[in-house]
Amino acid sequence: MLIKLNLLTHAFARSERVRQEKAITQKQWVNIDRVVMIILFLGVIAGAIIFS
Repeated sequence: MLIKLNLLTHAFARSERVRQEKAITQKQWVNIDRVVMIILFLGVIAGAIIFS
């Protein structure tokens, strides 16, 4: 006799097909780039202070 297994992968696969991601606009890309550059800049300053 075969056992029917309830796998979670089927539920996740179905939700991925239904959900569609929105495209990021150029303005959003610019804002993300600015935030990343500020974080990197502050990280370099913090690293210079800590390791000096």
